[in-house]
Amino acid sequence: MSNAMPLPLYAIGLGSNRRHARFGDPRAVLLAALAALESDDIEAVDASPIIASDPIGPSRRRYANAVALVASTLSPPEMLERLHAIEATFGRRTGKRWSARTLDLDILLWSGGIWSDNMLTIPHPAIEQRAFVLGPLRAIVPEWQHPLHGRSVRQLAARLARPKPVDRGAAAH
Repeated sequence: MSNAMPLPLYAIGLGSNRRHARFGDPRAVLLAALAALESDDIEAVDASPIIASDPIGPSRRRYANAVALVASTLSPPEMLERLHAIEATFGRRTGKRWSARTLDLDILLWSGGIWSDNMLTIPHPAIEQRAFVLGPLRAIVPEWQHPLHGRSVRQLAARLARPKPVDRGAAAH
């Protein structure tokens, strides 16, 4: 191929905090999910290390989290549909938010920048508050700029890790 346009890139967040009957523990589920992502129209480019993180919300199980960088000609809605199909093959049941789940796949960033419709928002709206997303992202795409405010993934991760100032007024009732 001569000077063809590079394929659009997606950063896909992967999470699991339930064993899978066939694949095993959450870490093994993520490895299987990474393999399931690769297809005729989705090319794996890189994957972060898998980290363990504490759950958000009522679930008590720790999560395994990672980020995959993939190249694909799929549009964001087509990519979302593909991710939902992969989640379904892993037995994901939709329903309660933050419940234990075998596999959760999210589009975090897209090289096309911003996408918003009634099904999907890119960049992922919670990306800046989630260390379990920013850590793995920083491992593979530290310089990727957040399209809304231009900070790099590295800068976002550093901001999140910085100690928060104590609000002295809040404690004095």
